Amino acid sequence: MKKLKNVLLFIGTILVFSLLAGCSGGEKPVSENKAADEGIPAKDKDYVVQLGYYNCDHMTGACIAKDAGIFDELGLKVNVTGNGKVPQAMAAGQMDVGYIGTEGLMRAFLAGSPIMVAANNHLGGSYYLVASNNIQDAKQLVGKKVAWGSNPEKTQSNWVQMAEDLGIPVEGAKYQNFDMADKDEYMTMKTGKLDAYLCCDPWGSMAEYEKTGHILATWLKLPNDGWGSCCVYSMSQDFAKEHSELAQKMILAHTKAIEHIYTKPVRSAEIFAENYSVPMEVALMTIYKKTVGEGRTLTWKVDLQNFIDEIEFEKSKGTLESAPDVNQFIQTKLLDECGADDFDTFINEKVDPVFPQGMAYEQWKAKACELEGIKA
Repeated sequence: MKKLKNVLLFIGTILVFSLLAGCSGGEKPVSENKAADEGIPAKDKDYVVQLGYYNCDHMTGACIAKDAGIFDELGLKVNVTGNGKVPQAMAAGQMDVGYIGTEGLMRAFLAGSPIMVAANNHLGGSYYLVASNNIQDAKQLVGKKVAWGSNPEKTQSNWVQMAEDLGIPVEGAKYQNFDMADKDEYMTMKTGKLDAYLCCDPWGSMAEYEKTGHILATWLKLPNDGWGSCCVYSMSQDFAKEHSELAQKMILAHTKAIEHIYTKPVRSAEIFAENYSVPMEVALMTIYKKTVGEGRTLTWKVDLQNFIDEIEFEKSKGTLESAPDVNQFIQTKLLDECGADDFDTFINEKVDPVFPQGMAYEQWKAKACELEGIKA
């Protein structure tokens, strides 16, 4: 009987992950591009890669790679799971690759998860404190209904810095504090039942677009003016070892997805709007911030100094007690060998001449539509 229960539990787990699969609801179609299958060992031909991400604009590369056909072009079969618990699933052997915050990855690594940084994904913060329209001064938030998340003073270094800069308490207990997903935060504010929340985009841009609220503060760079590391493209060390060719192709797909966002922002915004269920204008506002407005924050380039700076910052804020050596949890061999373009060269040659930093949003939007043959 015990053996039967174990079998049923295993089948149930597989069914749950099957139901979660799909960035926009569907299962990844099998590639018909036979040329892309060349170079993949026979054992990998039918392997379906499990890719996880969170519902955050920083991680939209997952949806772009799927819906722009990049996985198909590379002959990859991928199930994309939205808002899956990446480190936990990876530790259980149920996820191969995932987009995850750097802080969370380090904690998971120290706890024994076979997780590693395979490539970078997003620099800086792009993290917003959104307040309802009747809140004009952050000090008005004390005692109000907010969504800072559980124990923000112990788990979110960016919140600690923002609160200190705004001159308000860092302790969640000083507020009527709730823990909920970004989208739920926005919808709750829209109904008038929440005064403020912390979020990634599109939920900051969405609040301003619908005039539900406004961005009261933004977290972007570290106090030393360094970028740090917000979130990364992580990978199971077991998957990287046992399926190295697929691992390289997955990393290459990640880099191509980011290139697509920079060079085809309108098409990328269409994919973003569909997957995140937001208006096209909000999607465009979000893509603009990530690629021009706030800098070239989406990247696959791994700069160890960014990680070192991030670790020191988090330790200084008391949200990270210890961290692994950067050479332990960051492994770029597959990135170096996958055939990806050099990020800096790509930006200098393909992006800077077309969408220079400092370009205003409306000008960027008009140029993007013109280049992609779309009426603005």
